[in-house]
Order: sequence, then structure tokens, then C-alpha cells
Amino acid sequence: MNETEKKKFSYKRGVAFSIGQVSDITAYQTFTFLVFTFYFAVIGIRIELIVMGFIIWAFWNSLNDSLIGFISDKTHTRWGRRIPYIMISLIPLAIVVFLLFTPPKSLGITSEIANFVYFLIIIIVFELFFTMYDVNYTALFPELFITIEERTKANNIRQAFAIVGLIMAFVLPGLFITDYSDPNSLGEYQMFGIVVLIIIIIPGLLFLKFSPREKSEFQEDYKNTPGFVESFKTCLKSKSFRWYIPAEIANWFVFGMLPAIVPLYGKFVLGITDTLLLSLLLGGAFISAAIFMTVVWKPLVQKIGPRKSWLASMSIWVIILLLLLFIDDMILGFIMFFLMGLGLSGSLYIIDIIISDIVDEDEVNTGIRREGAYYGVNMFLMHLSTILVFLVIGNVFIISNWPKYDPNNITPEVIFGLKSLMSIFPAIALGIGILAIYKYPLDGDRLLKVREEREKMHEQKKKLKK
Repeated sequence: MNETEKKKFSYKRGVAFSIGQVSDITAYQTFTFLVFTFYFAVIGIRIELIVMGFIIWAFWNSLNDSLIGFISDKTHTRWGRRIPYIMISLIPLAIVVFLLFTPPKSLGITSEIANFVYFLIIIIVFELFFTMYDVNYTALFPELFITIEERTKANNIRQAFAIVGLIMAFVLPGLFITDYSDPNSLGEYQMFGIVVLIIIIIPGLLFLKFSPREKSEFQEDYKNTPGFVESFKTCLKSKSFRWYIPAEIANWFVFGMLPAIVPLYGKFVLGITDTLLLSLLLGGAFISAAIFMTVVWKPLVQKIGPRKSWLASMSIWVIILLLLLFIDDMILGFIMFFLMGLGLSGSLYIIDIIISDIVDEDEVNTGIRREGAYYGVNMFLMHLSTILVFLVIGNVFIISNWPKYDPNNITPEVIFGLKSLMSIFPAIALGIGILAIYKYPLDGDRLLKVREEREKMHEQKKKLKK
């Protein structure tokens, strides 16, 4: 990396872009942390119906994500390809997050079917607006920050803002909700929903006001974007993308499983009854992740590359997760969750760098940038992890004889089931991810060659633009 390239990076641009991550993370992690426990324990919907709802939701997501990514690649406006969709989705997304906590039961309607139908509809509407925001926001990253120096620095800033969003989603609820699994806490969930609505809107508006716009040399790429089916096929033809996907699914399985189970795991396995402490349990992992991200993974990625760094991070994470199987003490739980941030932060930091390299390789091969298509297909396949998460939870709860929430029926089988969901299943998933990334080919000399070809292509596009 020469001095000219290093000077290209602007911390002001990095912050202006990254503030949008607060809205993105706060919305989605509020959903993953609270919605399962809310509808299972507070609203009282049986596990079989919840699993069925999330499976339908995941299939809808698969179509929704791919189409939105493809459509944004084909879009051409004065604001670029991505920004219009972020503008359209921001306010509706914030409102829907609040509506997640206003089921018919809040109006005195106790019918399980009525509450289930509302649950299914609202999570589908949530995903529509979240995808519209998330796919387009994420697709901006590899386009705005091109070199590895820019991407590592921008990603460091972005993940710092992501930690703010995670704290809002995981720690802040403990200030409003006295017991996550108490059927009488519905009003407290709604109060928190109002607060989250405001938290999503403010950073989103700041992002739209100050974020750097899409680069002019890519404004004509929409003309050459292939059709939806052809775009999907082209993404899957990428050998790098095919090896990346199993690792992505594995990581998102863990990202989905841990927040969903922590409220019940913390209460019944670790004996944490204070919701603020329970929030801090998971929040501690992400706070430590902010430290490890800067101290460990940023310099390591720059030294040995994203592939080897990701292998190291997932390996560390597996070891820590397996140790959770032997813990039933609150203090040890806090220590292990803090250490979990070491493995967690590596995956959070590296995933977007890896997919950015894959988009670069595709541009070298096709001549156009198709971030929207890759992020859309990526999310289409990633939602397999959601199906797996709730299939595993549902089967474990049924095998443990806990199909309907009952705080008075906490048997040894229920305790082991909760432990296995926090430990064994995530460790198995990450083991599969390690095998996939071991075979991931975009590394070393091949990666350097892609970056060199990408720079030459961008210079040509700039000349043609002039």
C-alpha cells in the first residue's frame, strides 16, 4: 500500500457512513434478542407455532432479500442506487419495531391463533423494511471504501458504531423490562419499543444527511446488470462465494441462536433474575468485542489476511462455547461471555471484508459491480440459518418436554437443553464454518492479483467517466 492510497481514507467519511450502522443493528438485534422470548413466554404462543412462523418468515426473507438486492443494482437515480431505498425504509422500519410488541393480547384479545397470525404478519413486514434498509446500506460499504486500508479502517469505525447498536438492543431493555419472560411485562416491552423507534430514526437521519454518496465511476454499471435469474446464477458460479456461504450460514446460526436463548438461559441456567444483569451478560460479550476488534483483529487482518484471521477467530469461539456446557454459575458466566467477545468480534469484523473481496473478484471477472446482487443472494442463503435455529430450538424444547412456557417445570432435561442450545449446537455450526473457510480460495497471491486488477479497472472507469 503506497502513501497516496493510505491518504485516501477520511475518518470523517468513515464516521458519516458508519453512524447508519446504529439503526441497522439496533433494529435487527432488538428483533433477535426479544421477539422469540416475547411471543413464547409473554404472549404464550406454543413452540410449534413459533417455529412454523419463523420458517415461513425465513422463506419470505429468501425471496425478499434477493429481489431487493437485484432491484437496487438496476436502479439509477440522482441519489444513486442505494440511498433511495434507505430513505424509503427508515421511518417504516422504526414504526414496525415498535409494533412488534403490540400484539392483540395488548388489546385484551387472548386467542392464541389471533396472536400467532399477528406475529407472523408483523415479522414479515419487519423483514421487508429491514431488508430494504440493510441490503442497500451494506452494499454501499465495498463501493465507498475500495482499498484494503480503507476497508479495515472504515470497518473498524463501523463496528464501533455496531457495538453502540448492540448495547441499545441488549443492555437498554434491562432498564425498561423487569422480567423478559413475565406475562405481565407486556406494557414494559411497549415502552421500550417507543424508545427503540426513536433510536432507529435519529442515527438513520444523520446518515442520510452526512454520508458520502456513491462514486460516479460506478453510476453506469446498472445498465449492464444481468437479469434476476442470471444474476443469481452468476453469484453461485463464484467458487469463492460458494465456500464463503457455509461459513456465513454457520456464523449467522450462532448470531441468531445466542441472543434468542440468552433471556431463558441466563434466568434458568445461570440464575440471573435481574434483567439489567441479564442484558449485561450478552452486552458484555459485545463490549469486549469492541476491545478485541481493535486490539486483535484489525492488525491481524492486515498482517495475515481475512481468511486466516477468520479461521483463528472461529476456532477460539468454538473452544469458549464448549466451555459454557460446564458452567452454571453467574460469575463464571459473565467471565465466559466476556471472553466470548474474542471469537465473536473476529467474525463481526471479517465477514464484510471477505464479501467485499468476493465482490471485487466478480467485478474483475464481469466488469461491473454487483454488491446488491451478492448481498441479496448472501441474505437469501443466510436465512437458512434462521430456519435451522428455530428447528433446533423447537426440537430441543419438545424433547425436553417444554413445548409451552412453564417457569415451574424446569427439569434437568430443560436445563441441559438450554445449555446445548448455547454451547453444543453453536460449536458444531462453527466447526462446519471452519472447514468451509479452510477451502476458501481468495487468499494470498490470488487476492493480491484481484486487488491489482480491480485498481486498473477503476482507473479505466474514471477515465471513461471524464
